[in-house]
Amino acid sequence: MAPSSPRHAFVQGARDALPFTFVVSPFALLFGVVATEAGLNVVETLAFSIAVLAGASQFAALQLLTENAPTVIVLASALAVNLRMAMYSASLTPHLGEAPLWHRALAAYFIVDQSYALSIIKYERERLTLTERLAYFWGSVAPVCPMWYVMTLVGALAGTAIPESVPLDFAVPITFIALITPMLRTLAHVVAAVVSVALALGFAFLPYNLGLMVAGVGAMMAGAQTEVWMNRRRGAAQ
Repeated sequence: MAPSSPRHAFVQGARDALPFTFVVSPFALLFGVVATEAGLNVVETLAFSIAVLAGASQFAALQLLTENAPTVIVLASALAVNLRMAMYSASLTPHLGEAPLWHRALAAYFIVDQSYALSIIKYERERLTLTERLAYFWGSVAPVCPMWYVMTLVGALAGTAIPESVPLDFAVPITFIALITPMLRTLAHVVAAVVSVALALGFAFLPYNLGLMVAGVGAMMAGAQTEVWMNRRRGAAQ
């Protein structure tokens, strides 16, 4: 049943996103700790999170910076990891494309894995007005992004005070498993996921995390080809 008002849609989005704060918090905390250990000060660490707002990309860039990788490699790797955001934007365009330019620009900054996953599932399941779609999107952002900033700051301030025995890094795989699993709805999705995992592991030996770039490109090609094959098969069956 669709929300009866934009306010209801916003509250529903915030409620749906709230569980993700339990994995975003240690993820952001870990980044704050790792960034300060790598030599960034508190202001630089917080600015990094505010400017990029993409955990996986931030960790990839930070690791390459600590390895003294060339700037071009750092930027290329960060962009490759964040390439999914462009696909997220394209996927949301049919639902939010009629919003004012300033609204779309602001929403583009706040598209993260959690806000995209929740929003696209909601939009595909229910018939909402544009105002309700926007309200739901901002509701899904409200608990997650501020928490990312706050916990990054906490991690940067805490620094080495957090014992190494505390397994903060568990948040990274759990976050992506929770996001990806509900979205594996077609054969193309499954093929892309399997290919990405296989290529990432197979090319893990490449320096500067270049294996991630290979995996990303290969997964998109595999998923696209699977879609083409499925469309041809459906066409032949008609």
